[in-house]
Amino acid sequence: MKIYLEENLSPRIAELLRARGVDAVSAHEVGNTQLDDRAQLLYATREGRAIVTADIVDFTALATAAVAANAEHAGMILVSARFRGDEVGAIARGIAAVVERSRATGLTGTVVYLSPGAD
Repeated sequence: MKIYLEENLSPRIAELLRARGVDAVSAHEVGNTQLDDRAQLLYATREGRAIVTADIVDFTALATAAVAANAEHAGMILVSARFRGDEVGAIARGIAAVVERSRATGLTGTVVYLSPGAD
């Protein structure tokens, strides 16, 4: 399973995920920091990557719109605002745990909420 971190999350998380064997890239690494939310999701979908974001409100709306339009996305992992900005290690562990639990089924069309203590 491939992961794409939106620009509102530290690119350090992608580095930590790669160290755990997860195929992860950050919007910062691929030059996508200026894309709007819809374009971020389209990029992730084209690349076959589940998108990880802390923008829960907007991406919940995008997930709802995708269902209404019968459109697929490669999955969404929505990171709770209860994580502090410096908790990149905890966020990476949580994402890695979601990836591990979803290896057999994938995340296509799925929305997962990640909160502290969920890993």
